[in-house]
Amino acid sequence: MRFLASILLPQLSGFVGSYFTVQAIPTWYMSLNKPSFSPPNWLFGPIWVILYLLMGIALYLNWSKNTKQAKFNVQLFFIHLFFNLIWAPVFFGLKDIFLALEIIIFLWAMIIVMIDKFWKVSRISSLLLVPYLLWVAYASLLNYFLWKLN
Repeated sequence: MRFLASILLPQLSGFVGSYFTVQAIPTWYMSLNKPSFSPPNWLFGPIWVILYLLMGIALYLNWSKNTKQAKFNVQLFFIHLFFNLIWAPVFFGLKDIFLALEIIIFLWAMIIVMIDKFWKVSRISSLLLVPYLLWVAYASLLNYFLWKLN
C-alpha cells in the first residue's frame, strides 16, 4: 500500500499542476518572451512524469524504513511536495512569475536538503532525486529569465 501511495501521490501533484498548465500554455504562456534555451512545450509533460516516478520510488525507500530519520524524511518529502504542487497554480494560474520564482528557488533548496537527509537512510533514494534537482535548477533559470524578459 505504501509503495502504491508513494508512486501515485507525486503523480497526483503533477496532475493538479497540469490542470493550470494545460489551460495557460496555448494562451498566456505562448505570449511570453522566452529565452533561447527554452525547451519545446511538449517536453515538460514526459519529463515530469519520469521525475515524479523517481521521486515516488525515493519516497518509498524512506517510507518503508522504520527509523527516526526515515520518518523525518517522509515528512520533509510531503512538505516539499506542497511547494512543488503550488508552483504551477502560481505561475500558470495566477501568472505571478516572480512569486513562482521565489517558490521554485525554495523548492530547489528543499531538494538539496532532501538529497542530504535521504542519503542517511538510502543512498539510492538520494541519488534518485539528483535528476529532479538538475531539472528544477534548469526550471529555476528558465523561470528567472521569463521574469526578466516579461
